[in-house]
Amino acid sequence: MATNTNSNAYTVIYATVLVIIVAFLLSFVSSTLKEQQGKNVKLDTKKQILRAVNVEAEDADAEFDANVKDYLFKNGSLEEVSAADFKTKYASEIKEGNFHVFVYEKNGDKKYVFPLAGNGLWGAIWGYISVESDKNTVCGVDFSHDSETPGLGAEITADKFKSQFAGKKVVKDAQVALTVVKNGNVSDAEVECDGISGGTLTSNGVRDMLQNCLKNYKEFLSASCENAAASCADTIAACTDTIAAAATAVNDSIN
Repeated sequence: MATNTNSNAYTVIYATVLVIIVAFLLSFVSSTLKEQQGKNVKLDTKKQILRAVNVEAEDADAEFDANVKDYLFKNGSLEEVSAADFKTKYASEIKEGNFHVFVYEKNGDKKYVFPLAGNGLWGAIWGYISVESDKNTVCGVDFSHDSETPGLGAEITADKFKSQFAGKKVVKDAQVALTVVKNGNVSDAEVECDGISGGTLTSNGVRDMLQNCLKNYKEFLSASCENAAASCADTIAACTDTIAAAATAVNDSIN
């Protein structure tokens, strides 16, 4: 008996079988590619961290694995994190109180990288900021976003915006002072960066992200500033003693 291809039953059965086949194929492809997708996301995260220390490596995996270690800042000290527990998203980590510090060390040069996460105008923004071995001078930054406006807020990823952070100070007067101000309104070049013209709300998002995330590392960052101040005071005291001794010697020789 010939099949009635015009019947409702035939249409429903045909559509159902087709949907099952397509769903199976999509599931198979997704399962097959899942491992590679995970590797790609990890590689992209490593590249972002390396860009924050101004490193563009041909083999980012090898460069990262050889020179970067992941730590958690807890109770005033760093606790190393296993490479197997490497994360690719840090917004949830920050919310849970897991404050990561990536230490990049190569040829005796050491830099510290801190993950950042916040909100722009239309969605999530995130990034990484690195400081020099003094734990206060910015080495570099790298920012990313989900859906900021091209030509406006999306300019947070442009070198013109990111490059101005290099050399700025994170902590000043014992407070996290690094910030972004309205375009053209920089009054303290030591800690302020120009916002994006026409992208004020996204710029404010970067400002808030820096302040909210870096305050979690204030103790880690301030410790270096306190040590530097103490070292400077010791140097001044030593110079004062030397001058006093020299003055005494001169006075004795005159007498």
